This record gives sequence, structure tokens and C-alpha cells, in this order.
Amino acid sequence: MPTTTYSAHPPVETAPAEVLLAPRRFPLALVVRTIVAWLVTLLLFFPLGFLIATAFKTELQAIAVPTEWLFSPTLANFHEVQERSDYLLYATNSLITSVVSTVLGLMIAAPAAYSMAFFRSKRTRDILMWMLSTKMMPAVGALVPIYVLAQQSSLLDTRTGLIIVFTLSNLPIMVWMLYSAFKDIPPEILEAARMDGATLWQEAYKVLLPLGMGGLASTGLLCLVLSWNEAFWSLNLSSAKAGTLATLIASYASPEGLFWAKLSAASLMAIAPIVVFGWFSQKQLVQGLTFGAVK
Repeated sequence: MPTTTYSAHPPVETAPAEVLLAPRRFPLALVVRTIVAWLVTLLLFFPLGFLIATAFKTELQAIAVPTEWLFSPTLANFHEVQERSDYLLYATNSLITSVVSTVLGLMIAAPAAYSMAFFRSKRTRDILMWMLSTKMMPAVGALVPIYVLAQQSSLLDTRTGLIIVFTLSNLPIMVWMLYSAFKDIPPEILEAARMDGATLWQEAYKVLLPLGMGGLASTGLLCLVLSWNEAFWSLNLSSAKAGTLATLIASYASPEGLFWAKLSAASLMAIAPIVVFGWFSQKQLVQGLTFGAVK
């Protein structure tokens, strides 16, 4: 009598060879979105790409019409920017004013945001809205009084004057961002620390600082970028001694015209450090910009 064997695994059906060799089809909507995304990316990158290309041209190549895309690159513009304008001095001024103003702003904004987040009063929201409203006024509206105060205080063309102005201009943003970060911390944690006998400094150092480190880092990174890119106050309150990289770029606009190649080289040298810094810290920057969003 013949025996019948049964397999534990059902037979695997293979697709016909025609199906395996057929090209993969993408949905039309996906193709359209991909093309649009690439076009938008190229459109946004074009000014930066044009700037980079111009920085490596000669002045004659930079003003050529039509634009020359095939050329022999040169580093003469970068060498002349350093020799003529002392790039390192302006870069050092930008670094010092940005870092010091950010640290000073955090030292002022953190206690203010702490009190508003954990000891709210009926005026807390009004104060926050008033602080935010100060950013809605054009900076030129406060130029004359601030210039006069800086002149009377001997703070014109000094790093100290720029640090004070940068700190005050970024302070409302710092308070708002830290307030949003601290508000997400459960107040019961701080109450438990107080019940365990923690002092105010111990509460801030051992409890609030570790929990709010993400918000502090995001706020500091964002305001560092804003201070580095600040041009209005740098151009009006500084010149040769305390000028930042924004002042360096503006110096290449002369009555004879614009030196496009050298201007592009100076601009590239000015934005390169902060672009690299922003690239490596983009996660924290996005987190800081989305504080308080609907989750």
C-alpha cells in the first residue's frame, strides 16, 4: 500500500519571469512631489551656489555678461580679504560678541522664565506678551536713543556696547523659549525636591538644570546664530575696532561700485562658520523653534 507524505510547509509559488523583469512603477503623485521638491531645493540653493562660484572668480569674470560658469578658480580674493581687511579680527569680534551675549542672555532669561513658569500670577501672560511686542517694533525706531546712549557712555565701536545691545534684542525670544521649555516640566518634581530639603540653588542645579538642559541648549544655539547674523546694530554702532563680519562685508561697497568677487569671498568666509555650526546643531535648533507646538 503506497504511503502519502505531507510537507509541513506549503509549496511556494513563484511569480512568472515576465513579472520579475517588469520595471517598477511609481505613483504619479510621488513622481510629481519628488520633482517639485528638487526644483524648490535647487531654487533655494541657487543664491548660495552662485555666491560660492563668484567667490572663486576674478573681478572681470564676476561681472561678465552672460555669466561664466566654466572658469579657472582662483584663491586671490580670499587672500586679499585677509590682507586688506584683517578677517581674523572681524571673525574674533563676531565670536566674542555672539558667545558672550548669548551666555549673558541665558543668565538673565533663565531666572525670569523660571519664575513665570512655576510662580504664575495674573500678570504673567501680559508681561510675556509685552516682551514679545518689543520685537515687533523696527530696530531703526530705537536707533537714535541707543546711539546717543552709546555715545555718551563711550560704548561706540566697542565689543561691550554690541554685547549689551545683542543681549537686550534677543532677551524676549530667550524668555519665551525657556518659559515654554520649563512649563513642560511637572511642578510636582520641584515640590518633591523642596520637601526633601533642597534649597533654591540645589533645586535649580540638581533638578531644573538637568531637566531643562534641552531647552537651554536650543535657546542658546538659536540666539547664538541670531547674534552672529546681526547686521543692523553692527553697522550702526561699530566700525574698525569692534566691527563684526557684517561690517566687513559692508566695507566692500564703495563709491566706485561693488567688488563682486571680493564681496562674495568675504560673504562666504562670514557665513561658512555659522553654516557649519548650524548643520551640526540643526536638531537642537528645530527643537527650539518648535517649543510649544501641538504634539
